[in-house]
Amino acid sequence: MKVLSLQCSQTHSFEGWFGSEEDYQSQRARGLVSCPLCGDAEVTKLPSAPRLNLGAVEPVKSSVNLPLAAGEPGVAVGGQVTPSAAVPVAVQHMQAALLNAVKLVLANTEDVGAQFADEARKMHYGETKERGIRGQATREEAESLLEEGIEVMNLPIPESLKGPLQ
Repeated sequence: MKVLSLQCSQTHSFEGWFGSEEDYQSQRARGLVSCPLCGDAEVTKLPSAPRLNLGAVEPVKSSVNLPLAAGEPGVAVGGQVTPSAAVPVAVQHMQAALLNAVKLVLANTEDVGAQFADEARKMHYGETKERGIRGQATREEAESLLEEGIEVMNLPIPESLKGPLQ
């Protein structure tokens, strides 16, 4: 198993696990490797040092003492964050916070799809019960909602969070 430090063209850094270098190259060529944050398929490998298991050693402790959430970049070692050498800890935490915020929105809103503008209007004008919704709207629909005093915001959802994990 090879663990590679990867980066998309938007400079989001993440790890990828592959059976071999050939497996990585094959998946990348077929467009199967993409950034979990923005979905960008333009991915490159970052330099990384090999990990040699030479027995138990004292883990390197970061100056930041924050617990990791599930799926957060970095490695938890004794409650300390041991970041990838290629990515500053602060950047890892910002990326993880964004992913956690998107997960929170997905868990607490109803997907109304292309009916977003209509549903938002119905709630705003009291035609239906207020609730958290998400969906798709054109730029024109979003601008129209804002002009009517209906607060909306664009929240890009990474492809990795749109469907079930396999």
